[in-house]
Amino acid sequence: MVGAMSATPYPAPVPPSGASAGTPTAAPEAQHLVVRTVRIDSLPGGPTALVDLLPDARPLTWVRRGDGIVGWGEALRLDTFGPGRFADADAAWRALLARAVVRDEVRLPGTGPVAFGTFAFDDGPTGDAFDDERPQGTLVVPRVVVGRRGTVTWMTTTSVGPTLDAPGDAALAAAHRVPVTSPGRVTLVDGAVGSVDWPGVVAEAVDRIRSGALEKVVLARDVVATTEHPLDPRFLLGRLAEGYPSCWTFSVAGMVGATPELLVRSEKGLVTSRVLAGTIRREPGMTDDDSLLHAAQLARSSKDLEEHEFAVRSVADALEPFCSSMNVPDAPFVLHLPNVMHLASDVTGVLDPASRSGSLTLAAALHPSAAVCGTPTVAARDLIREIEGMDRARYAGPVGWVGADGDGEWGIALRSAELGDDPHHLRLFAGCGIVAASDPAAELAESEAKLVPMRWALGAD
Repeated sequence: MVGAMSATPYPAPVPPSGASAGTPTAAPEAQHLVVRTVRIDSLPGGPTALVDLLPDARPLTWVRRGDGIVGWGEALRLDTFGPGRFADADAAWRALLARAVVRDEVRLPGTGPVAFGTFAFDDGPTGDAFDDERPQGTLVVPRVVVGRRGTVTWMTTTSVGPTLDAPGDAALAAAHRVPVTSPGRVTLVDGAVGSVDWPGVVAEAVDRIRSGALEKVVLARDVVATTEHPLDPRFLLGRLAEGYPSCWTFSVAGMVGATPELLVRSEKGLVTSRVLAGTIRREPGMTDDDSLLHAAQLARSSKDLEEHEFAVRSVADALEPFCSSMNVPDAPFVLHLPNVMHLASDVTGVLDPASRSGSLTLAAALHPSAAVCGTPTVAARDLIREIEGMDRARYAGPVGWVGADGDGEWGIALRSAELGDDPHHLRLFAGCGIVAASDPAAELAESEAKLVPMRWALGAD
């Protein structure tokens, strides 16, 4: 029998701030969650151990270096719309927690009630395909979550109503795992804006920047993939977790990818944001010496350093009102990934208790940062809407998870793909930061480099 220990949600709800209220699948106040977390037997080592547990083709995933959480089944889904999508999701999540009965025998970040989430980049039209009836924010509460943090492994089971599914190893043993299948042959074609035309879009942005209209804008393009066989997202997740272990491999509500960029982590009063801006391609067959030379070139690039400075400044300015102290690095380091290198900075802070802010509030304050939108934010977003020519949907929006205490981890949905209703089609995305010194041809090449992870995960190379 589940112990009658009520959840202890984070402090008083923040009222929804948007014009459109959140519209959960069922009103949160009418739901009664029963949640139990227990330790389970240790999992095998390796970066794919959690992903390998996923029983079907509707996975929920947040994994890095073999640690993290995965989930399946859907106890509850909360959908929100418009400018208030973050605040409405936050308020709906708090309302659920206020009525939850929780027994957490592990008490680590990611245990107890957990919701996986994904949010749209924009709250307004961004292309011809924009659908104002499509949810722009989604939280999914899984029926089963399995997590690992260091040497501790756990399972959380969640039910709606007075009964609880079998906890622990019994529930894991009962999960019937459908075999993962390959997508077969994959073909790729240009998306909303062709690769021949995209440099012209970049050139237009450079002209606007040089005219003084703004300092930086991030432009993205999409590529449409068609698979021979229906796509099983677990095929992508296993390859991404194995090939890009230093990234956060994610899957939530049709967004799948491996992001190197952490928008915000909130954990026990500490706040962290990893900022990436400034990129150089790693060519196939590069030696260690070649990699060091490329890293040195990136670290000295005035164009990339300028782009990075804009991004770091925007994150620091957004976090400052919530923190009692902050550490903003004076200079970036070079992050080495299999396909590219990035200039990176880890901005950290101590959360001011008076702010009473959870990770969703912090994500809302940070999004969109200069790393995915530009500077100034409003001018950059307006230019994206005007010239980018496609609907970003949830590309470059926050993706991650939130727990009962409001803590959580939110990445940016980069190096990603959007899965639609047709299991044979998906959209791959890549974006580049444009400043006055940007060269359109070089930006196209950079976008191709950023498409490599998803192309490789599909087996399309």
